[in-house]
Amino acid sequence: MSPSVRLQEMIRVIRGARTQGEERGVIQRECAAIRAQFRQADNGTRSHNLAKLLYVHMLGYPAHFGQMECVRLIASPRYNEKRVGYLGAMMLLDEKQDASLLITNSIKNDLSHNSQYVQSLALCTLACMGSAEMCRDLAPEIDRLLRASNSYIKKKAALCAVHIVRKVPDLGELFTPAARSLLCEKNHGVLHGAVVLITELCERNPDTLEQFLWKNAPVVPELVQIMKGLVMSGYSPEHNVAGISDPFLQVRILRLLRILGRNNDTASDAMNDLLAQVATNTDSSKTAGSAVLYETVLTVMDIKSESGLRVLAVNILGRFLLNNDRNIRYISMTSLQKIVQTDHNAVQRHRGTIVDCLKDQDASVKRRALELSLALVSAVNIRSLMKELLLFLSSCPPELRAHTTSGIFNAAERYAPSQRWHIDTILHVLTTAGGDVRDETVPNLIQLITTATELHCYTVHKLYRALITDISVQSLVQVACWCIGEYGDLLLRGECEETEPVQVTEDDVLDALETVLQSHMSSPATRGFALTATMKLSTRITHNVDRIRSIVSIYGSCIDVELQQRAVEYNALFKKYDHMRYRGSVCGAPSVIEAKLPECKSPVPSSGLSHTVPGPATSTSGGDLLDLLGGLDVSPAPPSVKVYEKNGVTLKLQTDSQTDTGMTITLTATNSTDGDITSLTLQAAVPKVCFGLPGCLCILYSTLVSDEMGCPDWCFSTQVQPCFQNSWDSL
Repeated sequence: MSPSVRLQEMIRVIRGARTQGEERGVIQRECAAIRAQFRQADNGTRSHNLAKLLYVHMLGYPAHFGQMECVRLIASPRYNEKRVGYLGAMMLLDEKQDASLLITNSIKNDLSHNSQYVQSLALCTLACMGSAEMCRDLAPEIDRLLRASNSYIKKKAALCAVHIVRKVPDLGELFTPAARSLLCEKNHGVLHGAVVLITELCERNPDTLEQFLWKNAPVVPELVQIMKGLVMSGYSPEHNVAGISDPFLQVRILRLLRILGRNNDTASDAMNDLLAQVATNTDSSKTAGSAVLYETVLTVMDIKSESGLRVLAVNILGRFLLNNDRNIRYISMTSLQKIVQTDHNAVQRHRGTIVDCLKDQDASVKRRALELSLALVSAVNIRSLMKELLLFLSSCPPELRAHTTSGIFNAAERYAPSQRWHIDTILHVLTTAGGDVRDETVPNLIQLITTATELHCYTVHKLYRALITDISVQSLVQVACWCIGEYGDLLLRGECEETEPVQVTEDDVLDALETVLQSHMSSPATRGFALTATMKLSTRITHNVDRIRSIVSIYGSCIDVELQQRAVEYNALFKKYDHMRYRGSVCGAPSVIEAKLPECKSPVPSSGLSHTVPGPATSTSGGDLLDLLGGLDVSPAPPSVKVYEKNGVTLKLQTDSQTDTGMTITLTATNSTDGDITSLTLQAAVPKVCFGLPGCLCILYSTLVSDEMGCPDWCFSTQVQPCFQNSWDSL
């Protein structure tokens, strides 16, 4: 390719390159020729060479060596060279380049040129790449051009003033009077530039905003009048876009009205009628009309508008939801999301349309519809809307499942009509998407089940069926194991009014738990739940205690340290404290529960909050020279303490003996009523400072004896609560 080829020929050759290497070779040869010609004297081809270099720059190749050539061409008196020079400056220079300072004087001279086209080139260049220093030097020239009689220059000067205000906000006061006067112009280009400039001034400086709201010269009536003229004017081919008269200017005016009417009652009242007129007379079938209506809705919601106008705005957004354009549906739901808290009832009218958007193929629209649907949940529609959300959960994309489950849990917790409905909803979510729920779901559900006393039988039966059906959902399996361990006796009875009774044997329950323990799908945490549940059943069944002992002993050598610790502690309960299980009682005598509490040797936590187990004062006989009374027990016998007395049941605690390693406490329970008392459970909790000490509290059985009847009445058991992973697992 010859170095003197024209721009069109160079473009043709570059596009004809078959490989990227061939393209680079062509560009390198052409750039070398351009450098050589730049070094020569002015031969009339400088503008052509710079134009070719700008095309090379557009392709992504380095073209910085043409910066000084831009400066030379800007200073040229010929318009065609000056035009290419300014174009090169806008593309190759920025405020960080030192060469940009060299064109400041040329721009200042061209701003005073007698040709409007040369002035336009200088204004466009300053608005594109003017630095803060250039803006300060040339701001008076821009203010002068804002007052010129030429509309072509004034609209470009207004946009240049916007750039100066953004670069140097302090210069905004200089343009405020001129910007105010530009609103009297009839030219739409000048009006557009004036509105943009006033918007920038109001956003940058609150004092300037107050000036435009000043009662003696308010700008809102003028803007309202201009907007009415655009809305009510007939067809104008110069400004018509899809049947809308200059939608770009309308959008800019509405945006400025939103700023002026925010937190201002007077300005808001002045524009209420206009906004209603725009909302009712603008056609939303075309994109231009939708843009104007959307800006109208934003303005209505941001100012102090009337309630009827706000309902009208919500209805416009509801119509947007039916639009075929997904972009319009997306921005509609985004806007409804912002106003759902303040206009909840108005948004509720479009609930059906919003729920239908959950079926949209676009992922972003589907996400917005989900967020808006969750925001619409209330105590009134919780049942119907939750059905739609659960249906969506079964088919939603994987990236939305975690957000969906979290939203359903929050809504169910706030608006659940009943505890049974709440439990059923969470279990449905766990069955459908149990692998995507939050970590706190399991303890929260356990807490919910614990408080729903009348639903224990129903819940344990339902969870048992879920467990034997599928053990792949870890969160569901963990809750099921916990529930079986706590309420296994209700499961074995086979009596449940809320659900179809199922006869479950002890072997069936243990088989299910053993399957969880042996499954490769079970996580270490799930195995821990299953092992603890198996141990709990040793206090609730009668014929398979040896099998439970065998299952627990197997995991005493498990490779998982946490599971091994559980098994070792449970084995200790079997071996060392098995004799403290149910002992029976003599007819007519009160039952006795004995609990051996080892002395707590763990340090008190640094937080200052602690639970202590009183231990004996250590003394040795003759071992300590200062212990003059060693071996003599001079302390009085501790009195009994009445810890509970209600409805005829009295509980008393008394310390019988103390040693260096523990103490023996006697709990006496008596029944002074005439009738029988059933279903009493005594629970004892281990203090945190004793965590990790195996066998802190032993499983005991006892029989409460009625003083009046003189015969055994009912049995109850203590429940030990050792700690694993800093959490309580009841045993």
